Amino acid sequence: MKPLPFRYMKPQTLDEALEALGSGEDAKVLAGGQSLVPLLNMHLARPALLIDVNALEGLSTIEPSDAGLRLGTLVRHQTLLTSSEVRRAVPLLAEAAALIGHEAIRARGTVGGSIAHADPAAELPMVAIAKRATIGIRSASGSRRVPAEEFFIGYLMTSLGPDEIVEDVLFPMAPSPSGSAVEEFSERHGDFALVAVAAELSLGEDGRVARAGVAVAGAGPAPAAAREVEAALIGQASPEGVRATAKAVAADIAPEDDLHASASYRKHLAEILAARALERAWQRAKAASEAR
Repeated sequence: MKPLPFRYMKPQTLDEALEALGSGEDAKVLAGGQSLVPLLNMHLARPALLIDVNALEGLSTIEPSDAGLRLGTLVRHQTLLTSSEVRRAVPLLAEAAALIGHEAIRARGTVGGSIAHADPAAELPMVAIAKRATIGIRSASGSRRVPAEEFFIGYLMTSLGPDEIVEDVLFPMAPSPSGSAVEEFSERHGDFALVAVAAELSLGEDGRVARAGVAVAGAGPAPAAAREVEAALIGQASPEGVRATAKAVAADIAPEDDLHASASYRKHLAEILAARALERAWQRAKAASEAR
């Protein structure tokens, strides 16, 4: 199948793009196109106007600061793998990016595109939840920041308005010493995960878990924060104790039966993957603590 007819524009400035988005015409933003183009081909998306933002300057930046690591919306997935700044500041992002599709997809796909598309099985929305990232949003009338947990509201649904664009994502840097890990299970390499878990642990001076961020993808209509697991992790001081907290993940997710897996199987997977991710995150945090 081929897309239905639409108008195409390639603005040279962000203001021009935002003006087009706010014109009232049914418009979609094209960045990497790895999600949008298939939807166009299947007639699941039928915009009257396609706004190609790839020529806009200043949206591909990677900016570290005291607040965290700010990624422009046009940062490619492959850049998350190759950037030493990303690996140093938010290693969880680099590990998750390695699991996104295949090289051709990573070369085109963008951070903002993945966040705005909001597939519940995608890696970057899950990491945004685990890291308590904030989403920078722009429209012709102004800008706002939204916590990731409030941004993702349902299956392929976000709080993004029709006249708004994702401008950046700010990932807070974890206090040292910290460790993180991603575990996922998919039917084939490069497929969306049936279930995935992202975990980050920070240790206090006493060697116990002082801060935890855990999120699950593929186990509900949106990526889910595993707050019950996070609460159970605080104060843990052994790999056995950390692994045991994974049982609490069932309270944080609400998967449904579908063609790929039953809800009970997804809950089973989530517990196993959470235990693996948490243990690896613990070992990395412990190694970072001992290296200081």
